[in-house]
Amino acid sequence: QVQLVESGGGLVQAGGSLTLSCAASKSIFSIDTMGWYRQAPGKQRELVATITSGGSTVYADSVKGRCTISRDNAKNTVSLQMNSLKAEDTAVYYCKAIAGEAYGPRYRYWGQGTQVTVSS
Repeated sequence: QVQLVESGGGLVQAGGSLTLSCAASKSIFSIDTMGWYRQAPGKQRELVATITSGGSTVYADSVKGRCTISRDNAKNTVSLQMNSLKAEDTAVYYCKAIAGEAYGPRYRYWGQGTQVTVSS
């Protein structure tokens, strides 16, 4: 099974920057799409950004222009650089990966979540 290990969460002041990282470790699977989702208190989980193995990216409108997602296919890692952070960016951020055997079905995997808190 794919194990997603996240790092980089923490406390940052509004207007600051923060980078989240996620690594898929000890996997024999082919990993296709990787990305980040977030969930604020009282709200549903929402997409932040995703990136395919080919480098195609999708960003939520709320972070477009402030965030950059990148990926290292050889290492099966994905990072999210967030700039100009706002209070509304405060949430638990989850790493997601879609993976499977080379000729088998795809499965969705989630990280444990990491807290990002943006203070005034």
